[in-house]
Amino acid sequence: MREAASPRVELADLRALSARIGSDPLLIQGAGGNTSLKADGILWIKASGTWLAHALERDIMVPVEIAPLLDAVSSVDPAAERAEQFVVAGLGASGLRPSIETTVHALMPQRVVVHVHCVNTIALAVRTDCEAELATRLDGLNWALVRYARPGLPLALAIAEHSSKRPDVLVLANHGLVVAAETVDAAEALLNDVTQRLASEPRSAPPANMEKLRALGVATFRLPESDAAHAVATDPASTHIAARGSLYPDHVIFLGEGSAIARPGEDAQAVIARIGAAPVSIVFPGIGVLMREDATASADAMARCLADVATRIPPGAPLRVLTAEEHLQLTDWDAEKYRQELARKAARKSA
Repeated sequence: MREAASPRVELADLRALSARIGSDPLLIQGAGGNTSLKADGILWIKASGTWLAHALERDIMVPVEIAPLLDAVSSVDPAAERAEQFVVAGLGASGLRPSIETTVHALMPQRVVVHVHCVNTIALAVRTDCEAELATRLDGLNWALVRYARPGLPLALAIAEHSSKRPDVLVLANHGLVVAAETVDAAEALLNDVTQRLASEPRSAPPANMEKLRALGVATFRLPESDAAHAVATDPASTHIAARGSLYPDHVIFLGEGSAIARPGEDAQAVIARIGAAPVSIVFPGIGVLMREDATASADAMARCLADVATRIPPGAPLRVLTAEEHLQLTDWDAEKYRQELARKAARKSA
């Protein structure tokens, strides 16, 4: 029998896994997603606003004392929303806040928890009819579908509703995927199994019309970092899906509410004049996407995510979009304001 690895070795393994999944845009976009390991009463979890892709280059794991945090969760204490109060001084990433999802990781009994924004999962989890499809694809696994709740303590409490089942796989409605296991290797194997089961082929989309895009833009807009982002504009079914509204939290945080979709004959200046502000991105149907010049790397990652998700949703599928109240919960929230400020600071350093 293989001897149990030491916490130091396990943490190194978790960092390596974090870097692998963080470099896959179909699993993680920008600062999204998080990983954790429980050892000796401490929860090691990714710091808020950091990128899993950087896990081998930077110290992004924050140590949190589990017992007092769980006490705060059980009493629905607002302190649970500020997990930095439970950070163990002198260990791990100095001066950084634990992930917004720290309470989610702490509540799950398994030692290793991996939360990803898998585009194949999201393409199913935004559908009101997803449960039957998930039941077929995840047959044989211990899984649960968790109702949508704001990331953080509300999501942790929604997950707690399934605690008696002790699921190893959670599909988060309008959000993403969580897998959990007792070792890093087992968590990675489960993640690979689930993502393969939920995979679907995206619709092919024509390339962007770069000449027209440049003519439609202004000095304050630029092309997206990834050509894949244009598919939301060049695939008509995806454009229609984007027009329905915001499908998941990180879209709201980094791109704003819904999508700015140009009307026939409009250029970037006309779109700005119509909506009264310069959106982070503009979708020009049949042509392509433009990003605001100051858009962060996370915003670029989310522009591609929108295309990756939308091209995997069948035309006419019944969708649940985030409500006005849910938008407000995401934007008027200290934890997300902190994460956005970190993204802006990173953008200024790289400029």
